[in-house]
Amino acid sequence: MNRYDVLVRPVVTESSTDAMALNKYTFEVDARANKVQVREAVEQIFKVRVVKVNTMWVPGKTRRRGYSVGRTPRWKKAIVTLVADDSIELFEGV
Repeated sequence: MNRYDVLVRPVVTESSTDAMALNKYTFEVDARANKVQVREAVEQIFKVRVVKVNTMWVPGKTRRRGYSVGRTPRWKKAIVTLVADDSIELFEGV
């Protein structure tokens, strides 16, 4: 898997923005990616040093549109903790 295929998008929510003060950054990652691949992708793309990677599955939600009922797909989230000196500039000023 290519390192640019591992990271799908950054997750910008209120709680993930608060975690940036603790050098923790949140990404949606490919469902097949493991912690080692996430670590390597973040280190190579953003030129930072990663201390820890936590991954989890976010369950899908039930959505309605009129009478039809559907579900959004589940997705994989990774919270990446960086060394105290490093930061990712993509998230600065959010």
